[in-house]
Amino acid sequence: MVKKITILALALTIYFGLNSCNESSNVNESSSSEETESLTGQSGVQDDESQKDVVKIAVGSKDHSTLVAAVQAAEYVDVLANAGPFTVFAPTNQAFDNLPAGTVEGLLKPEKKADLRNILEYHVYVGVIKTESMKDGQVLNQANLGNVTLGVKDGKYTVNGANIVASIPASNGIVHVIDAVLLPK
Repeated sequence: MVKKITILALALTIYFGLNSCNESSNVNESSSSEETESLTGQSGVQDDESQKDVVKIAVGSKDHSTLVAAVQAAEYVDVLANAGPFTVFAPTNQAFDNLPAGTVEGLLKPEKKADLRNILEYHVYVGVIKTESMKDGQVLNQANLGNVTLGVKDGKYTVNGANIVASIPASNGIVHVIDAVLLPK
């Protein structure tokens, strides 16, 4: 009888010992997964089902690769992937090409990060402004605390004179594609 109890106790010890090893292994896997997620931030969340956020809309557009490079250089990808809501006035590659030669390249340098951030923040309004809500002469206070002025005339919409050529709803706001880069005053 004592022998049977000893064998049963030994078997249970081995069983629970092996299970606790597996559980700690799973905990470590889970922890490293959580650590990876915390290092990638909100932009690292994989979701192919839901509506895209403002960053994923820009990333998915061949006409916004310069804007995406600027957002990455400014380290604003995770900021703009957060809940928002944001209204982003997104200049096209052509809009950036219209700046004086060397401007974009200069702004992408690490020592110009503060200037780049200021310009990018000038393109973001915290809140959602759809074109049907825009009023001629309406002033918006942007993320960099500068103001932009909206124009509405004959069914056309502008921001500081730049034409809004398209509007794309996002999960965390709206993206208005514009044909010029907005420069803070």
